[in-house]
Amino acid sequence: MTAYIDAVRRNKYPEDRPPESHDPCGCCNCMKMQKEKKSENEWNQTRQGEGSSTYTEEQLLGVQRIKKCRNYYEILGVSRNASDEELKKAYRKLALKFHPDKNCAPGATDAFKAIGNAFAVLSNPDKRLRYDEYGDEQVTFTAPRGRPYSYYRDFEADITPEELFNVFFGGHFPTGNIHMFSNVTDDSHYYRRRHRHERMQARKEEEEEEEKPQNTYSAFIQLLPVLVIVIISVITQLLAANPPYSLFYKSTLGYTISRETQNLQVPYFVDKNFEKAYRGASLRDLEKTIEKDYIDYIQTSCWKEKQQKSELTNLAGLYRDERLKQKAESLKLENCEKLSKLIGLRRGG
Repeated sequence: MTAYIDAVRRNKYPEDRPPESHDPCGCCNCMKMQKEKKSENEWNQTRQGEGSSTYTEEQLLGVQRIKKCRNYYEILGVSRNASDEELKKAYRKLALKFHPDKNCAPGATDAFKAIGNAFAVLSNPDKRLRYDEYGDEQVTFTAPRGRPYSYYRDFEADITPEELFNVFFGGHFPTGNIHMFSNVTDDSHYYRRRHRHERMQARKEEEEEEEKPQNTYSAFIQLLPVLVIVIISVITQLLAANPPYSLFYKSTLGYTISRETQNLQVPYFVDKNFEKAYRGASLRDLEKTIEKDYIDYIQTSCWKEKQQKSELTNLAGLYRDERLKQKAESLKLENCEKLSKLIGLRRGG
C-alpha cells in the first residue's frame, strides 16, 4: 500500500490509467500540438456525414474546388483550346470521382451536375462557340441561401447529367453494380430543364403532324401529271380494238381459225367473224399487212439465230472446245431459210 502511494506521488496517475492530455512542461509548442490533435479528432468525427455515409477530406476539398470555379473549363480542369478527346478524358475522371454514389461529401451532387453540364456544353460545337463568346459574363456558383448553386442558365445542356453518365458508363460504374443517385435529395430544379426539353420536342411533333396534310397535298399535286398520263394510256389500250388477225394461235383472244395469204402463203389466225368483216379489196390490203409483219418477224428471228451461231463459234475458238465447235456447226438457221424463200416468192410474184 505504501509503495502504491509513493508511485502515485511520483507519476500523479495510476499505472492503469494513462493521462488523456498531459503537458509536462506547459510551453507554447506543447499547447499547439494538443490543439491540432483535438482539431483532427473533431474532423474524424465530422466526416462521418449524414447517416452511415462517409467521405474523405480529399473528396470535400474536391467539391469545394468545383464550387469555386468560374467557368466550365475550370470545372473540367482543361484549357480553352482542349480537344474533344481531352474533354472526354477529363469528364470520365471527374464523373467517377464525384458521382453521388461514390462521393458522399456535402455538395457532391451539385458538383456532379456542374461537371456533366460543363461537358455537355463544351462537347457541343455550337454551344461551346456561344459559351466562349458570352459564357464567362453570366457565370456564378454562389448560391442563394437555401438553394443549390446555379449553373450557366443561358448555356444549359440538352441532356441531364444522369443521361450523360449513362452514355459513358451504361448506368453504373465500370467496376461495380452501383445504383444511380442513392443520396440525391432534391433534383426538382434540375428536372425542370429536362421537362422543358420534352415539351419543346412534343410541340415540334405536333407541328409536324399539322404539316402532314399539306405535305400530302403537295405530293399529290406533283404526281398528278404522271397519274393523268397513266390513266390515259390505260383507257387508250382498253378502247383500242383488237387486231383482226394474229401470226400465232391464241385461243384466249379467239384466234383459232387458220388461214394463209394468197401471195406468199404466210400462215395466220383469225376469229370466227373474220370472213364477214374482210372480203375482196379489204382482205387483200389486210393480207399485205400480214405478210409485212411476218417478214419483219422472220428477219428478227434470223438475226438472232446468226448471232447465237457466231457466239458459239467464237467461244469454241477461244477455249479450243471441240464440243462447242460441233454445236455451232450443227445449229440450223431455220428462220433464215424461211426468209430466203419468202424473198424468192416476193421477187417471183
